[in-house]
Amino acid sequence: MLRHRRSPSNNMKVPQEYYDEIFEFRGQWDMPSACGLKIREVEGLTYVIVTEMYQENPGTSVTYAGRSLAEQICEAKGLKLSDIIYLECTPDTNSKLSFYDEEYFRVDFSGERPAYTQMSADELHRILSHKAS
Repeated sequence: MLRHRRSPSNNMKVPQEYYDEIFEFRGQWDMPSACGLKIREVEGLTYVIVTEMYQENPGTSVTYAGRSLAEQICEAKGLKLSDIIYLECTPDTNSKLSFYDEEYFRVDFSGERPAYTQMSADELHRILSHKAS
C-alpha cells in the first residue's frame, strides 16, 4: 500500500520566529554545524537561546554540542560563559511525533555534566517578549 509522505525538508523546516540569526559552529570532530540563535537582555541578565535546526543543520545537534557551542557563541559575541543564561530550544515542527514538540530547557554547565531544567511558559514569555539587543 502506498502512502503519501510529506517531504522531510518541508516537514522539518524551523520557522524564522525561533531565531534572529543562523549561527555556524564547529560541532563534534570539528564538523560544520548550525543552529538558530537569539540573544536577549532581560532585567540585567543575558539569555543565549540556541534552537535545533534539524535537517537545516549539516552537523552536530545543539544538545550534543553543549558547552562547546556555548563557548563558541560567547567568543563570537564577546560574552562570558559565566555571565549568560543558556537555553536550548526544540522548536515545534508540526510533527505528529511528540519529541518534535516545542520545548525550552535552561542548561547549567557548572557541574561535571550539564543539568537541564525545563522552562515554564511564563518565564519564556517574559524572556522572548524582549526585542533583540
